[in-house]
This record gives sequence, C-alpha cells and structure tokens, in this order.
Amino acid sequence: MKDSLTLAETKEMFRYVAREMIASQNQLTNADRAIGDGDHGVGMSRGFEAVLSMLEDEDSTDLKGLVGKIGMSLITSVGGAAGIIFGTWFIGGGKGLAGKKVFDAESLVIFLQEGLRAVQERGKAKTGDKTMVDVMIPASIAAMQSFDKPLPLIFEQVVQAAQGGMKNTRLMVASVGKAKTLGERSLGYVDPGAISASLILYYMYEYIKEK
Repeated sequence: MKDSLTLAETKEMFRYVAREMIASQNQLTNADRAIGDGDHGVGMSRGFEAVLSMLEDEDSTDLKGLVGKIGMSLITSVGGAAGIIFGTWFIGGGKGLAGKKVFDAESLVIFLQEGLRAVQERGKAKTGDKTMVDVMIPASIAAMQSFDKPLPLIFEQVVQAAQGGMKNTRLMVASVGKAKTLGERSLGYVDPGAISASLILYYMYEYIKEK
C-alpha cells in the first residue's frame, strides 16, 4: 500500500472515480426519485463524463490545478444546484493544495476541510439538514483523527465515517434543497447528494487501496 500518490497517479485516481460515478447513475437516479425529481443520477453521470474528457488533456503542475479543473467541469456540466455544490467542493478543496505534487495524508485533510468550508459557505447547510454536508463533516473529522496513519488506513476511516453520515440522512427531515418541500415525507429516505459524496470518497479509497 502506498502512502502517497504522484500527480499522475492522482489523475488516474480521479479517472477511476469518474468511471465509477458514471456507472452509479441508476443508483443515484433511483435515490433521487424518492425525494426529488430523479435527475441527480443523469446530472452526476454527465458531470463525470465531462471530467473524464477534461482529464485526457489535463496538464496541471500541482494538485490545486487538477482538483480545481475537476470542480469547474462539474459546475459547467452537471447542471442545477448539484453542479454548483459538487463543483464548489472540488474547487474549494483544491485551493489549499497549491504547489503540492503528491496526494498524501495532508492533502486529504486539506481537500476535505477546505472543501467542506466552501460548500457550507455556498449552500449554508449544517449538520442535520439532510445534505452532502452530513457526509463531509464526519469524513473531515475522521481524516484529522487518523492523520498519523498510512494514507489507505486514513481513507478507510474516512469512508466508514462518510457512509455512516450518509445512512444517517435517512433519519433526517430535509430543510434545504429540493427535498425541503416534502417536509416530514423526506423521512426514511437517504439524501441523493449524500450518496454521491460518499461514493466519490469510496471510489478514491478503492483506487488508493489497490496501489
């Protein structure tokens, strides 16, 4: 198991994430039909198809450039609030990675902390609002608490926390976003954005685990 990824390997990791997110379209569509308009899967698939295309000619010299371009691809192609929020996650998460050419434990913590900060500033969501923030907060905390471990083991803790946060959204009433209009009827359903956030981190972990 490697404790860091080179810039080229990080690019390959995000190629892997993009392919797996595209393959997750039906799962996300079905989740969104329960409490939304059913377009989340199509939007995320379209967004990560754009990411795949962008990565073909991507030539950034640091992680900030790479991660920021992924964010811009999502903003311009996913559509709607999801595109803005997921794009903001990557752009915000990448801002602290200027000059870094390896993805390591520090990079992961920065990506999660700064990405979370940017998403909360943009969308104003907090814990318990039934959004991707309910995944990002426990993931960020887990990364900080496991900082002294090898990168794959840190990621394992991050993914476990993220999946726990995602599952907990089933117990919440949506107070922001499209599902807000459902009120109590949103109880019992997992938030689609939380699923996407959890999957992105899981697929990053899957790639790193195999290196």
